[in-house]
Amino acid sequence: MEADSPPIACMLTEPELQERRRTVLQKFKSAVTEVRELESGYSYCLPSDEEWLTELTSLVNLERRCCPFLKFTITAEPDGGPLRLELTGPPGTKDFLAATFN
Repeated sequence: MEADSPPIACMLTEPELQERRRTVLQKFKSAVTEVRELESGYSYCLPSDEEWLTELTSLVNLERRCCPFLKFTITAEPDGGPLRLELTGPPGTKDFLAATFN
C-alpha cells in the first residue's frame, strides 16, 4: 500500500457503524439479487427500478465519507436490465467488504 493511501478501515465510530448497519446496509443487503467476486472486491446486482438507482447514489455518498479507500462503479444495464454496484480497492478490501456487506 502506498504511504498516502487511506487505511482499509471504516472511519465511523462504533455507534455510527452499528446504526449504518442497522439501517442503510440492511436495506442494501436485502435487495441484492446476486454477488460476484471480483479480483479486488465485489459486484452487487440490484433491481432495475428508479428507487434503487437513487438508493445506490445515497449509499455511495455515505460510504465515500466513511471508507475513503473504496472505488465505486454503478452500472445501469441497457433495456431495463439490473443495476450493479462494484466496490473495489487496494489489497485487503475484499476481506473488509465480506465482513461489512456480505
